[in-house]
Amino acid sequence: MNSFKIQGNIVNILAREVFYGEVSVEAGKIQSIKKLSVPNPQSSIPNYILPGFIDSHVHIESSMLVPSEFAKLAVVHGTVGTISDPHEIANVCGMEGVEFMIANGKTVPFKFHFGAPSCVPATIFETAGAALMADDVDALLQKDEIYYLSEMMNFPGVLFGDEEVFKKIASAKKYGKPVDGHAPGLKGDDAKKYIEAGISTDHECFTAEEALDKLKYGMKILIREGSAAKNFEALVDLMHEHYAMMMFCSDDKHPDSLAAGHINQLCARAVAKAVDVFKVLQAACINPVKHYKMNIGLLKEGDAADFIVVENLKDFKVLQTYIDGGLVAEKGKSLVISHLPELLNNFDCDQKPISDFRFSAPPILPEGEGNGGELSDFFAIEALDGQLITNKLECKPILKNGFYESDVANDILKIVVVNRYKNAPVAKAFIKNFGIKQGAIASSVAHDSHNIVAVGVDDESLMKAVNLVIKEKGGVSAVYADKAQVLGLPVAGLMSNDDGYKVAAAYTAIDKMVKGEMGSTLGAPFMTLSFMALLVIPHLKLSDLGLFDGDGFKFVK
Repeated sequence: MNSFKIQGNIVNILAREVFYGEVSVEAGKIQSIKKLSVPNPQSSIPNYILPGFIDSHVHIESSMLVPSEFAKLAVVHGTVGTISDPHEIANVCGMEGVEFMIANGKTVPFKFHFGAPSCVPATIFETAGAALMADDVDALLQKDEIYYLSEMMNFPGVLFGDEEVFKKIASAKKYGKPVDGHAPGLKGDDAKKYIEAGISTDHECFTAEEALDKLKYGMKILIREGSAAKNFEALVDLMHEHYAMMMFCSDDKHPDSLAAGHINQLCARAVAKAVDVFKVLQAACINPVKHYKMNIGLLKEGDAADFIVVENLKDFKVLQTYIDGGLVAEKGKSLVISHLPELLNNFDCDQKPISDFRFSAPPILPEGEGNGGELSDFFAIEALDGQLITNKLECKPILKNGFYESDVANDILKIVVVNRYKNAPVAKAFIKNFGIKQGAIASSVAHDSHNIVAVGVDDESLMKAVNLVIKEKGGVSAVYADKAQVLGLPVAGLMSNDDGYKVAAAYTAIDKMVKGEMGSTLGAPFMTLSFMALLVIPHLKLSDLGLFDGDGFKFVK
């Protein structure tokens, strides 16, 4: 069973050496690693054998794929395991959702390491589908399949001693499992206090200055490069000195970009930035395994035979991926046989009439009675391409027949959030920088409560886009004129139950429509849209309950 020998240039990352040798595998374990004489010293041996890549923080759900399909795509790029936070499905389906992810992940040869979601719901300022209290988190942390307490987004709760928050942290400490962080912009004494509570990592640093501040207090920093949030350029130079305290992650990665590449791409980019290859590989392959005590081999005798063969240590083109001694990918083709699941969901709202999307304006008062006969200024969300943070802008929306409308010429469009768990009023606001010139897009992937979020130029388009998502009980949609596309996501309204490569192709098609035909200027419009309801990231967001100020942590009046 899984017994074989393989020769090539063996990369010993911690010893900082590469030697020609042979790896012998017996029953899924590495039996021996031997140095050999190079068969022909004059010839170049292209193959390099090294430990597999690890994504040190990812929400599998954001790939729109169930775990088994995520694995099918990831192994092609040399990824053998993940640190996976099932926070998204937990917000929709609670404990049942977490159990679903664990069970589906076990159906394939891939090493998922799930965490216990720490913030479900993420805030009290939105409607979620479930709640995980401290006792629920404690029960999860007792499981062997749960390796850590997932990102503690409620950093105000940590700073101000929230009892429920500290019970969850205490449970993680009790079972000897690390606590992941999430503290965008936190620095100085607040960062120190947050870290001293037991928070060990952060993937939310937007600047090198912020990362250095956290590093000096002993926090490990993850370089994140996902489909929307991209912090590689800001942080990569820190690897020269701080590589032992750093890792790579994607956080949220849509299916088209996962089909194109994964952690291997970050390794190639870091080496191209003149970061020492052994430092890069320590962050990509070694640090996550040691920090989270992952059950993944590190190319040592007696370890599980989890390793990859790459063409060189510059481009990291993956030729083969082995997990427990089994060949799971070869020359760009996945050998993972996935198992599509039964549907699990929590979706209970009716199709919406156009009246739900009309944004009524208060009557303009006569001169001397309040607003002086002029339309009051509005706050609008400013989306930033490649970032989760947003800006807070003042704007004067267009007013027609008593209703506020999108100002397409100035790229200030209407944004709405629709409660997917029950029939409720639709929350409405304005957003800048989506660049859409016609139609609307909608998504039930809307962090963190996953209500339906939509942006569009007119009410009819918004209605059509939202109703397409409701009809599918989850998905992403785009409409304009007489054209419409929808990618259904019937698993919790977050994931497809179809083949991963088919999902990637369908997503590519709808993404192309939004950027090519509808005019969006964003690199990943649907991924950016999905974060416009994420209240724990400043500065201005929209939940199903209203426009929210992330700095003051309160609704905008």
